[in-house]
Amino acid sequence: MNLYLEIIAVVLNLIYLILLIKERIACWFFGVLGSIVSIYLFYSIGLYSESILYIYYVFIGIYGYQLWKKKNNPKDNLKIQTVSLKKHFLIVISGILLALIAGQCFKSYTNAVNPYLDAFTTTFSFIASFLEARKILSSWLFWIFINTATILLYFQQSLDYYLLLTVIYIAFSFIGYIDWKKKHQINKANVNYN
Repeated sequence: MNLYLEIIAVVLNLIYLILLIKERIACWFFGVLGSIVSIYLFYSIGLYSESILYIYYVFIGIYGYQLWKKKNNPKDNLKIQTVSLKKHFLIVISGILLALIAGQCFKSYTNAVNPYLDAFTTTFSFIASFLEARKILSSWLFWIFINTATILLYFQQSLDYYLLLTVIYIAFSFIGYIDWKKKHQINKANVNYN
């Protein structure tokens, strides 16, 4: 049963990622469906932080849809943007502190598998998802690091299809970063030109 759930979730999440890079609003529908399947799968194998993360993905999918829905009105169009190095530093420090606290809680109160790594990838996935919904360019860089760390979690649990998906995510994160960076530069040039 877990194998079938894993395959279904992987396919839905891969469709989500492809549509996200193309900035298609339908991405959020596939992301929410893939997340719902993933919640059950991760809970059943003891990756509790991952389960919590995918619950969050359901909500961030709804949030992302609401933000991107405004895209139909050019005046409200959500553009790809950047944030300062100072904000990135605060984001990273906050993420590390939250991951340490969550890791300690899961280590102390559950039978979680690899609680600190699970908490680290989960915490930073919360952050990256929020940045992604807001179309912050650096969200892709966060995903590159997060997905690289996540490979170990999935390998330990023999989640072969998720591991393959995560490798694909890394490649697509590079593609997404390059694509969004080009679009950001074009938007910036158009603003400066006008």
